[in-house]
Amino acid sequence: MKKSIAITILILSIELASFACPVCERNQPKALKGIVHGAGPESNWEYVGGAITGIIACLTLVYSVKWLVKPGEKNPSHIKYTILK
Repeated sequence: MKKSIAITILILSIELASFACPVCERNQPKALKGIVHGAGPESNWEYVGGAITGIIACLTLVYSVKWLVKPGEKNPSHIKYTILK
């Protein structure tokens, strides 16, 4: 019971912290209103950099899960088999 209450409080606090405060919301460009805190992007290059970073992060996640689930290593002397035995 205590664990579920703690998890609920944690989720609610993360949700509340994820929305921008009124001052930050007022200073953000239209595309980011209500989403982020702080100063908005100063140029379009910051959008490009953010998009590239997001793409790299998504690709990293996809390939790490892919290679974790099905690594493709069949060599019986591979180091992973010493851990799996």
